[in-house]
Amino acid sequence: MRLERLARVFGIIRHMQKERFKITPSVYLVLIKDNKILLSRRYNTGYFDGNYSFPAGHLDGNETLKQAMVRETKEEINALLDPADLELVHIINRRIPNDERVDFFFTAKKWQGKPRIMESDKCDDLSWFESNNLPKNIIPYIRQAIDSFLNNIIYSEREGREN
Repeated sequence: MRLERLARVFGIIRHMQKERFKITPSVYLVLIKDNKILLSRRYNTGYFDGNYSFPAGHLDGNETLKQAMVRETKEEINALLDPADLELVHIINRRIPNDERVDFFFTAKKWQGKPRIMESDKCDDLSWFESNNLPKNIIPYIRQAIDSFLNNIIYSEREGREN
């Protein structure tokens, strides 16, 4: 009887504890070839459609950042990466209304396969752009990451609305 009572009390206390803060981690692939950067244009997603970003995605759980980057790259552009070839080049801590995210940007020394659109329901263009002649319609925090990467800045922050 005493044990049951303790269990009930413990259950009540557990429910009264404050829920831990949660943050959303995402990974982005910065592929560079012949001084050109690979960008994908978002389409039909409801989030910055018509604007360029990098091949990217969220962690699914039970995977490392590099494992998530390898998986997302295969899913989105059908290129094969070796985690050992990935290098972390930038991190953005984004605090936006009702959400906080940490974005990890990786570059790959090498990859296998020719990048191509694998999710045509979410992407309508995948193109290489000269780093000094990028399109104007790049998602603002992606532009921040590109500028930071090109200037060897490893960490930045962004706060407020996305646009």
